[in-house]
Amino acid sequence: MIVTLTVNPSLDRTVELPGTLVRGAVQRAASVSEEPGGKGVNVCRALTASGIHAVAVLPGHDDDPVMAGLRASGVSYANLPITATLRSNITLTEPDGTTTKINAPGPALAASEQDGLIRLLVETCAAGEDGSPASWLVLAGSLPPGASPDMYALVAHAVRRHLGSLAPRIAIDSSGAPLNGALLHNAAPDLLKPNAAELAEVTGIGTEDELEADPVLAVAAARSLIARGVGAVLATLGAKGALLVTADGSWQATRPPVTPRSTVGAGDSALAGYLLAEVAGAPPSDCLRQAVAHGAAAASLPGTALPTLGQTDPGAVTVSAIAGTASVPGTPSTPAASTQEED
Repeated sequence: MIVTLTVNPSLDRTVELPGTLVRGAVQRAASVSEEPGGKGVNVCRALTASGIHAVAVLPGHDDDPVMAGLRASGVSYANLPITATLRSNITLTEPDGTTTKINAPGPALAASEQDGLIRLLVETCAAGEDGSPASWLVLAGSLPPGASPDMYALVAHAVRRHLGSLAPRIAIDSSGAPLNGALLHNAAPDLLKPNAAELAEVTGIGTEDELEADPVLAVAAARSLIARGVGAVLATLGAKGALLVTADGSWQATRPPVTPRSTVGAGDSALAGYLLAEVAGAPPSDCLRQAVAHGAAAASLPGTALPTLGQTDPGAVTVSAIAGTASVPGTPSTPAASTQEED
């Protein structure tokens, strides 16, 4: 079982435009769809679609549209009832795949509600429907107004403290203050999934463009996180593929370009692809391969649709081992980079 926590879930409305978005103009939509969303919910939806038992933990009252959407999608969830209605986000997609998102802030959670959500999370991780504890816990997405930026670090400590040796491995996918806060208090996760912009932000190494253009520099940035206690870094680099960096090795994955329809959920699908391969016992290179396959499949689907395992093509993904990195300030020098094809 894999458990996800979405502290700031949403109802995601996607408007697919028949042409280019024109500011200030009146335009007709080609289609409109609604799905329960938030990064953790998206990961849970993608895992469920691929046959993995996953449970989404989130706030929201029983008749909130987000909960109704989860029930309609057949996604298992555990919710903490709150009085406020969850937020709605709007996504505009254009025929060439250009995606514009407008994200609402979401309702604030009182301290008692945050504590209750953490208790519910611990209980859910402790025993699934079959009585076994969760193997992975995914902490993903933004935090609601008023939440402490270190909330993910506090959640990680609470889960590890209450469950001890039965605690699941923890994966984090966030940005901004919540991403930086997740690394505080010696709460480093077992897996961190930044994109290039987030990797540059959290490490202070390079820029988004520089990391996407230079995988050697991106690996060096990821290794600086490994030095801070992070177990593994899965860095998605958009059209450039992705990197996986652990204490034991570094790998780069690329694939031929796909025709994008919407980038919404591509990163969440990449994380889901990695996890479903990992729980199946795949080696790191194949976990990375499935991550890229899942992300590419998501980008080729409309709106917030997420792929099933059968809609992915891991055979189209090329994985190369990266044997070294460039030296960067604050990290040890390493040999010059070289790559070795694995397939």
